[in-house]
Formats: sequence, structure tokens, C-alpha cells
Amino acid sequence: MGLLQEKLSKFRLPQYFMERGVYPYFREIDSAQDTEVTMDGKRILMFGSNSYMGLTYHERIINAAIEATRKYGTGCAGSRFLNGTLDLHVQLEKELAEFVGKEEALVYSTGFTVNEGVVSCLTDRNDYILCDDRDHASIVDGRRLSFSTQLKYKHNDMAALEKELQKCKPDAVKLIVVDGVFSMEGDLANLPEIVRLKEKYNASIMVDEAHGLGVFGRDGRGVCDHFGLTDQVDVIMGTFSKSLASIGGFVASDKDTINWLRHNSRSYIFSASNTPAATAAAREALHIIQEDKQRRQNLWDITNYALEKFRAAGFEIGETESPIIPLYVHDADKTFEVTKLAFDEGIFINPVIPPACAPQDTLVRVALMATHTKEQIDYAVEHLTKAFKKLDIIK
Repeated sequence: MGLLQEKLSKFRLPQYFMERGVYPYFREIDSAQDTEVTMDGKRILMFGSNSYMGLTYHERIINAAIEATRKYGTGCAGSRFLNGTLDLHVQLEKELAEFVGKEEALVYSTGFTVNEGVVSCLTDRNDYILCDDRDHASIVDGRRLSFSTQLKYKHNDMAALEKELQKCKPDAVKLIVVDGVFSMEGDLANLPEIVRLKEKYNASIMVDEAHGLGVFGRDGRGVCDHFGLTDQVDVIMGTFSKSLASIGGFVASDKDTINWLRHNSRSYIFSASNTPAATAAAREALHIIQEDKQRRQNLWDITNYALEKFRAAGFEIGETESPIIPLYVHDADKTFEVTKLAFDEGIFINPVIPPACAPQDTLVRVALMATHTKEQIDYAVEHLTKAFKKLDIIK
């Protein structure tokens, strides 16, 4: 055994949870991603999906992906920079830019590579990147690749953000990068106050709308639109893997910023371009989101119903304002145990432990779709309450 293998063989944490029968990851699904899925021949209520609009099995989207595959084939065999740009990519970029209220947009192969490739190259070694300490891992990795000075502030603590801004040289670029909706906690960035500080300290703002698109704002345009602050936000990114029922991501901004990214963002230049099927699926989902206003209303109706039910049952759910509902456990072992108890009752939820959260803030994450029913919510609340009480998490 080499030194590398010897070192890695000491990582036994997954095996510890496997031996206890509570390992919760890589569970196989053999059906469509919907409010109910099939796993091991059993019907399971899905409360772990990011398909907020419930579009992953929509006939129009499936047909759009099939037709794109028939026309363009299964892949582009190269990067956007060289031979991999389709007219389909350009059409989607124009529609996304208009949708989020920016001049231009770029489509990337995944949402992760958007943040990785944008955050890492917008600023240089004389500049600053400021991040909320609960920003998504893709933002964290993007800033790690940057040569800029990196500053973190306590989650949604605007006094802490201002203290970090005061450390920056006045004439340097200061880029504040923040999730619009925080993916584990479900709360919103304090965008109005961030914009106020931007203007006070001559900073710039990039907002990750991964969990905001389709959910917040006019026709689902996101958190920036929800607050009426799109014009004050310099860069907006989003993903296709949530409300847009596909895979990929995009960044939107002014023409000069997009021109820079188009020729300098490494994860854009050196990645194979998004497949025709994924691109067409995202584009059709974007059309449906704008047309089907009742679908988003259904999402908010079921979200408000679920929030009321979980609060009434005594769960600690923090400051969530979205279809993401954290049920705090505050114990890693119990987080896995309650996930297993829920699964045994036919409920799929996601355990959240470090590094996705602070060690003291472990939780299980319930995520809602526009297609969930009140009966499904009632069943989940009833059986999750029993599981939490069995483990003495709630009284």
C-alpha cells in the first residue's frame, strides 16, 4: 500500500454510519423525480428534491429535450469557446438575460462551474471578495481559486459585513458574493441592506439565485426582483437543476462583464458545452415558469401550509422564508438516525451535517415542490414528529 492509499484508508466515517444502519447517501431511485419516487420497490414521499416547480417530468420539457437530441445529437464534442456553441445556447442566453433583467448572459455546463469560474476571475490580487459564511460550496471554491483578499462575515450580519468592508482599501474593487436564498437554512439574504452598504463603500454585488429562480419575484425572476433591486445587483447567477428541471447554469450581467467572463472564465472556456437536451429542457422550463402562474401559487400555498404545520408541531425551523424548511437537530448522530426513521416510514429527507452547516446546527432539510399535496404534508409532519420525539429532539 502506498502512502496515499495508507492515508486515505484511515477515512472510516462512512463505514461507522453504515455499520449502524443509518448511512443516508447514494440511495438509488428507479423512477422519475416527483413528489413520490420508487426506491427498492417501495413508494417513497420525496421531500429532498430541489425541483421546486415540479417540472422534471413535464411532457413539454421531455419533448423539447428529445427534439433537441434528434436535431443536434447527444453532445457538442467541445467547449463553447471552440466548436461547442449551438444556436440553442445563444437563444437561451438571450432569454435568460431578459428574464433576470441584465444585458447579456452566459450558459455554463453546471451551476457549480458558474460560481467556480466567475468568482475566481472577476477580481485580482489587489481586490477583495466578501462572502457570507453560509454561502454555497461553489462560491467557497470560487473564492479559493482567486488571488484576491478573501473576507468572510457572520451569516446575514450586516454589522459584520460593514466591519469587513471597512478593512478594504477604498480604491480597490470589493465584490460581495451572497446566496439569494440560503440552500440549507431557507432564509433570504438581507439584500436591501447589502445594497445600502454597496453604495456606501463603492462595492459590487454578485447574487446566487440558484434557489430563488422560479420561486421569488415576478414570474419567478428571483430574489433580486423580489426586493426590486435587480439594477443595483451587478452580477446574477442561476442554475438549471432546480426550478428549470435540467442541468447547467448561467451568469448574467452587463455587456462588459460578460465579455470579460466569455474570454477569461476557465470553467467556461475549458469545459465541454451543455448538451442539446439539457439546454432545450431548461429553455422550455423557463417558458413554462413564465406562462403557468398557478404553478408558483401552488408552491407558495403548500409552503405556507407546511410552515404553519411544522411550527405548530414544535419543530425549530429557524428563519426560513422559502420552500426550504430546515428541521434543526443539533446533533450529527441524531440527524442520521431521524433520517433513517423517516425513510422507514416512507419519507425521503436530506441530512445536513458539516461542512454544509456549522457543527452545532445539524438539521434535516425538507424541500417542497409545487406538486406536493396537503395530504402528503400532513403525513410527513405526523411521522417526522414521532421520529423527533422518539429521539428526544422535540418534546
